[in-house]
Amino acid sequence: MHPVTPLRRAWAPVAVLVGWAVHDPDQAQRQLTRLTTTHLLIGLAVLIPAAALYGFLTWWFTHYAVTDTELRIRTGLLFRRTAHIRLERIQAIDVTQPLLARVAGVAKLKLDVIGTGKKDELAFLGADEARALRAELLARAAGFAPETAHEVGEAPARQLLRVPPGVLAVSLLLTGATWGTLLAAAVVPTLLWLATHNLWTVLATALPLVGAAGASSAGRFVGEYDWTVAESPDGLRIDHGLLDRAHETVPPGRVQTVRLVEPLLWRRRRWVRVELDVAGSSNSVLLPVAPREIAESVVARVLPGVSVPTAPELSRPPHRAARCRPLWWRGHGLAVTGAVFAARYGLLRRSLALVPHAKVQSVRLAQGPWRRALRLADVHVDTGANKTVTARLRDADEAAELLRAQAERSRTGRRDAPPDRWMA
Repeated sequence: MHPVTPLRRAWAPVAVLVGWAVHDPDQAQRQLTRLTTTHLLIGLAVLIPAAALYGFLTWWFTHYAVTDTELRIRTGLLFRRTAHIRLERIQAIDVTQPLLARVAGVAKLKLDVIGTGKKDELAFLGADEARALRAELLARAAGFAPETAHEVGEAPARQLLRVPPGVLAVSLLLTGATWGTLLAAAVVPTLLWLATHNLWTVLATALPLVGAAGASSAGRFVGEYDWTVAESPDGLRIDHGLLDRAHETVPPGRVQTVRLVEPLLWRRRRWVRVELDVAGSSNSVLLPVAPREIAESVVARVLPGVSVPTAPELSRPPHRAARCRPLWWRGHGLAVTGAVFAARYGLLRRSLALVPHAKVQSVRLAQGPWRRALRLADVHVDTGANKTVTARLRDADEAAELLRAQAERSRTGRRDAPPDRWMA
């Protein structure tokens, strides 16, 4: 790893002391009042070298190697761990640079591997070395020979879309969650103060609410700043971040579900947010905000041959569904095309989920007692990303036919689907 890597782990002994202080604040306060200047200097003289030694040893005992068939990562000071990652199982490799890493000129590689819920990572490498290693691993995953993979380099990319910062800021201001958390942060502490006149109770409630409000607005703006989508042979590349830069890849053939989300205040501007469910990957956002026409063109890149159903093409549940969900039943809709199973839900915040037939793992029909009496049913479609898309409040006969037909469409879709290979 890069020589600055020890700093990544050097804070661990300090974190242990902070955790002890939080766990037993009374005892920590009593110990702090007994400290003299001499004791404090002795403590720092012990703590700083201990933190430096811990960081150095964790760096010294961390190694990686690329063989003909796998990437090996060995870590551990007392308990050794060796990860053997087969190259053909790699689905995506993201390059991330936290703010301090950008200053130091280093980067972190995060690997999405089939069958693992947690990403393995290499932190930190020199920025140029990280990009070169990423390109080599992707070339090896695509089937290039080991002796030529390092010469392939990073695949060329063509920019499709860049989200202007002004559009991103306006979209966050027009999101109901932002104003909801700000209103809660203003109202709830005020009511608690009027009821209790206890400053600590107010602070304990206000700080998490203010943090949530900041995360839903300023935090998202910082994280999604300068969002750029580009197309390359190894998938769609996403770059974003104001302070921490991330370079992610949406691997071809691994997208299980695409969602087009329309908050109420966005509809007049015809803006949508595009979210993804990707098997073996934590990448979940394709576009934070974009005009609907542009978003649909990008979706066509992710799901070739798929067109997004329009509102008239979505059939609503029967009118008797209003007895189950008054008013809100109008937000549900369903369309089944030759390529996708499309289900819409939500009245104020609409969400249209598209599942390619080839990605459906199972289909289920569910009826509670009240829905059986009304002859209504829900049809659940399960995908390879352990997620479910549901067509709600359908007529029972329609749902039974949909269950049978969707199972057949999924079988034929998997048979005719292209291979899930890099650069295939």
